[in-house]
Amino acid sequence: MNRFLLYARTLAHLQLQQIFALVQKRILPARTVISDFKDVQLREGIGLSACISRSRLSGNEFVFSFLNQTREFPEGKIDWLCKDMPKLWRYNLHYFDYLLDSDRCSKAKARLISDWIDRNPIGIGDGWEPYTLSLRIVNWIKFFLGGEGSVLERWSHSLYHQTLWLERNVETHILANHYLKNGVALFFAGMYFRGEDADRWLLKARQILHRQLDEQFLGDGGHYERSPMYHAISVRDYLDVLNLIYNSRIGITYEGTERLEVRTRLAVEFLRDLCLPDGEIPLFNDAAFGIAPCPADVISYAHSVFDYVPQPYNSSFAVKEKAFSGYYVTREGPDMMVIDCGPVGPDYQPGHAHADTLSFELALDGRRVVVDTGVYDYEPGSRRAYARSTRAHNTVCVDGQDQSEVWGVFRVARRAYPLYASLTSDRPGHALFLGAHDGYRRLPGRLTHERMIEYFSPGRWTVRDTVQGKGEHSIESYLHLHPDYEPHIVAGVVEVRDRTGRVHMVVEPPANATTTLRSGCYFPEFGKELANSIIVMAYRGRVPVTLTYRMLKTVTPQ
Repeated sequence: MNRFLLYARTLAHLQLQQIFALVQKRILPARTVISDFKDVQLREGIGLSACISRSRLSGNEFVFSFLNQTREFPEGKIDWLCKDMPKLWRYNLHYFDYLLDSDRCSKAKARLISDWIDRNPIGIGDGWEPYTLSLRIVNWIKFFLGGEGSVLERWSHSLYHQTLWLERNVETHILANHYLKNGVALFFAGMYFRGEDADRWLLKARQILHRQLDEQFLGDGGHYERSPMYHAISVRDYLDVLNLIYNSRIGITYEGTERLEVRTRLAVEFLRDLCLPDGEIPLFNDAAFGIAPCPADVISYAHSVFDYVPQPYNSSFAVKEKAFSGYYVTREGPDMMVIDCGPVGPDYQPGHAHADTLSFELALDGRRVVVDTGVYDYEPGSRRAYARSTRAHNTVCVDGQDQSEVWGVFRVARRAYPLYASLTSDRPGHALFLGAHDGYRRLPGRLTHERMIEYFSPGRWTVRDTVQGKGEHSIESYLHLHPDYEPHIVAGVVEVRDRTGRVHMVVEPPANATTTLRSGCYFPEFGKELANSIIVMAYRGRVPVTLTYRMLKTVTPQ
């Protein structure tokens, strides 16, 4: 791909404030501040109930395990630069999520805070990037309010200075979940400290939090980046804000708190509806296990913050249409399908988008069988490129091209846009999804991909793909299987067996396609790669053409 055109097609979608901030960031140094901290004061009456964290101690106090990579440091000699580790790993080291780990002793936590202050000069290294600053500010304040010991004056001074730095370097060049994190950090610091600076932080934070609530959370409760993982993270952020408001008695009136709670409740409900029967999120759009709090913890946290109680499903059969976000759910008992047919994300920030329109995940008897590939890392390389590509998803690829021009680590040039999408049910046990996208209109013949998925109880799915347009093209449709299952071609159909040889599903491939099996890879967590199998149904010829396959749930007797 022509790199100049990629840049042009990517930059064309940015907001003016992003372009201005990017130019400013490239030309000018980070905006710093000098303060003698003579008047650092804390508010009285600040409170916080128990928060949630996924950080857990690994080995001893100075062993850190993030993204399935572990480093052990000599006691009192943390290498905060860690240049041999991936950038996201270094970010996690600076987040200080481990302060909320109950298995790590308070003295070790205190040593880590002091060591960070001593060895991280202002403005130098990953620890001073606004995103890491934001998470660390919140985690330090949570720890300080947790009552695990006295808070040293130098800790408060450092925290104050970090917030001054953040205030002058908010991420208006990125926006999205980064900007929201900046707002949450400024809110926590504005509540924790007292004085003119703190009041200014609080005012700025309120503006960010309320505006981003409307901007980032859609009418169905979903987060606009369309990543279930970042949805869960952002929901936790707003729960933290409400937690701090409801447990503090400092004589400040919070306009809009009721609206914050109503919208956060809807976002919690969205998360619950999207979870597969194993209780975890689908892995669309840079989602992985083990980063965000698990959905059960988010729901429990929502209950503790504002008495959220999930409503029971009306019956064993349910359909959920999340039209604003572009997710469509069919559930019957322990079987569930989640279909993705939404925009790649906000036009100005699709950094976590994958080229996966009309893909799906499928669980049978409570276990994932057809899976999204997931995400391995945020580093340039073959794994990152593959995870974002169309061929890594359960959808149709034309002429070997991605639906959306994903490139670099977080960039997207030309994007696939949904043309329509709907999920209907005219009776229990029957559902019909219809959707289409225009991602291949840039190819010769101006192609569109239309997909119909029809569900019949019990356990039967018909998938009909139609590629409209002109000319001769190569078309491949993929089914990525969970590593616990293996495909076997038998008498023209594909049997999907577990490791004991039991057949859980039969795939009847299109009569006009050639069916083959390929080896693939599955990234359920950052830094974790598992081998899996891919069913590939291929066609080469003229379009328009329709390819139809069926998936039939069937378990042989034991």
